[in-house]
Amino acid sequence: MSRTDIRAALTDLLLIPGLGLDEAAERHFAPDYRQRTDGSWADRTGFLAHMAHLRTVVAGGSVTVHDELVDGDRYADRHTVEVVKTDGSTVRMEVYVFAEFAPDGRFRRIEETTLLLAGSEADRDLGSAR
Repeated sequence: MSRTDIRAALTDLLLIPGLGLDEAAERHFAPDYRQRTDGSWADRTGFLAHMAHLRTVVAGGSVTVHDELVDGDRYADRHTVEVVKTDGSTVRMEVYVFAEFAPDGRFRRIEETTLLLAGSEADRDLGSAR
């Protein structure tokens, strides 16, 4: 299996209609995956529950990677996610990621900080897997 990256992972999770959540997760996230977003940890189950919720509110969008670095099993990037919600509103977040790959190239751990660039204060939860 080749290594994943954040653009491929987020695109499969949120922006490909008809691709099942479990299939998308299997492509990009190891069974022992955990994520910390803005200080709050979630295991793989909690993360996927959050993604399932996002799939009900996200109608479309894009992921733009501005900076990306891979060194061995370490990954870092700065990316912007822009989503159009089912209510027609738009949210844009800048995200800073440090991650670790599992031996098979999927993400084992992601630690990220998000910065809300556009959207309401309630939209801040779109970036959090809490």
